[in-house]
Amino acid sequence: MDTPSTPSNFLRAIIEEDLKNGKNDGRVYTRFPPEPNGFLHIGHAKSICLNFGLARDYGGRCHLRFDDTNPGKEDPVYVNSIKEDVQWLGFDWGEHLYHASDYFERLYAFAVELITKGKAYVCSLSAEDMRLYRGTLTEAGTNSPYRDRSVEENLDLFARMRAREFPEGTHILRAKIDMASPNMNMRDPALYRILHQEHQNTGNAWCIYPMYDFAHGLSDSLEHITHSICTLEFADHKPLYDWILDQLDVPSRPRQYEFNRLNINYTVTSKRKLKTLVENDVVGGWNDPRMPTISGLRRRGFPPAALRDFCERIGVSRSDSCVDMGVLENCVRENLDAAAPRAMAVLRPVKLIIENYPEDKEEFFELANHPKNPEMGSRKVGFSREIFIEAEDFMENPPGKYFRLSPGREVRLRGAYLVTCQDVLKKSDGTIKAVICTYDPESRGGDAPDGRKVKGTLHWVSARHCAQAEVRLYDRLFTVESPGKEADFLTQINASSLEVLTDCKVEKSLTQASPEARFQFERQGFFCADRHDHEPDRPVFNRTVTLRDSWAKVTK
Repeated sequence: MDTPSTPSNFLRAIIEEDLKNGKNDGRVYTRFPPEPNGFLHIGHAKSICLNFGLARDYGGRCHLRFDDTNPGKEDPVYVNSIKEDVQWLGFDWGEHLYHASDYFERLYAFAVELITKGKAYVCSLSAEDMRLYRGTLTEAGTNSPYRDRSVEENLDLFARMRAREFPEGTHILRAKIDMASPNMNMRDPALYRILHQEHQNTGNAWCIYPMYDFAHGLSDSLEHITHSICTLEFADHKPLYDWILDQLDVPSRPRQYEFNRLNINYTVTSKRKLKTLVENDVVGGWNDPRMPTISGLRRRGFPPAALRDFCERIGVSRSDSCVDMGVLENCVRENLDAAAPRAMAVLRPVKLIIENYPEDKEEFFELANHPKNPEMGSRKVGFSREIFIEAEDFMENPPGKYFRLSPGREVRLRGAYLVTCQDVLKKSDGTIKAVICTYDPESRGGDAPDGRKVKGTLHWVSARHCAQAEVRLYDRLFTVESPGKEADFLTQINASSLEVLTDCKVEKSLTQASPEARFQFERQGFFCADRHDHEPDRPVFNRTVTLRDSWAKVTK
């Protein structure tokens, strides 16, 4: 078995020490255990990469387990989306797909065992009274008046709870631990509650459901998980995790380890806040490319390899921190710069007429698909008398150090010819109708035959050989680094996070691009064909990232 030569984080160090000491019979079993009550986000991507990556690197296995103990909030739609996201990220659970609900009968038996050992009891306090009896962070709780019920009475009530004799809220099964514990999670926590709700996996087979804290550790044990890895917010739950396992005759004894969750500036990863964004129509759904959901990042064009690289770079530790969004964007740029073929697209077109180029003539230039990777081949790009250039690439009265097109100035059309601006045609409202140029027929390929220097190089598309496309320019959703920290996060939305351009001109070959195909539009940034809306007769492209970080300019 190959293992990393040097532990890069404390979790690797723990695993390597366990392997060295022969712990767990040399097994490394991890799990990714999402609750299917929403869509996964970038924070989950870190956990996916960590759990599956550790299992891969140490010759073990990682389970995908749905901790589906809350039927009112869970849905098969979420189950399917989670499986799709994990696979898209490049990981495979093989035959090890599980649900906590697969173990409901065994979990019920464990609860009965706790009752029999005098470690759990049925409490009949109302929810409001339970809160009062629980105490506060500075005051101890008070024992429930039902805490001393006999084992026989508790077993009878628990069986009748399962038999649907009671309405919701009348009884709850609680662990008997310590109502004076400084850890609120240890003050006789709930283990089972009555819910007359249909479950996404078990249907109507059950009307009592285990609490997450009860089911989670026991599910780990039933699956023989060796390293139960979770984020730091579960650190206060660890004593309960251990207590439950220590009271019962379990098949294996997993250990819980906590790491820092992923926090990124200029975004939110709270499920509640993400749901608010969707329900308030701030975004176009859970897979909106501005969302930090995995499905949103995928739709925006982020490659899975870039997300894996990002998760590797930020590492894991035991202390919380906030990662700059630029780190993620740079991972995406690096991946796409090497892998994305080049193409030309004019987002805000202005027509350029080459008056000395024959009207009936057309040519095709062979352009490389990637400047550094000849193996990616080349493509033929049509050229004609009328072409489109970017509106910002022409100025009638340019400032100093402006090297693009202006009256009397010569520029290079990428891979084609040198052209010189001769005149400007304007509409009645004063806006530009067309730029009139002449070309140098001896400069085919874009180089001057006499060696003269031309500083400006423009991208272009031929009016005769292009297609019209919709291009969506996405930017960060929030204007502040920590949304919601000092004000309502809904008041900090970036009004310029989406701009839709409907009259873009692109190389005609791009209409045949497959959904999710990624490109670098020269001088514009990295783009992808929208995975849902892109069609040959209606091409739609999303900007993934700019060629460089331009956020500082946006926020000024």
